[in-house]
Amino acid sequence: MSRRIKAGDGWRIGWCSQDSKYQGLVGANDWAIELTSEEFADFQRLLNQLVATMKAMEAELMESEKISCEAESELVWLEATGYPYHYTIRLILNGDRRCEGNWAAEAVPEFIAAINSLEVS
Repeated sequence: MSRRIKAGDGWRIGWCSQDSKYQGLVGANDWAIELTSEEFADFQRLLNQLVATMKAMEAELMESEKISCEAESELVWLEATGYPYHYTIRLILNGDRRCEGNWAAEAVPEFIAAINSLEVS
């Protein structure tokens, strides 16, 4: 079985290609949500969109200004809230499970690096 799990302080991510329904996993220290491959793909795509938006907004805002940005698909809703260089991420699944989770700002940079380095197939 090809199961990969990565974890750090305040985040967890995983992928199991053999699972028939839920191949992906995202979570923090005290919660986790299994995701279908479609949900996981949307999550990763939307997360990277939010990261790019937050980075682009850094040049537009004063250092003390906070911002909130959202990205959404039919399956996943994400929100980044905080400073362009230090923000939380919030997740809501729009499917039949209606799950919700969030990552603290301190965990976000390492979590983003991990999700983009996880090999999914």
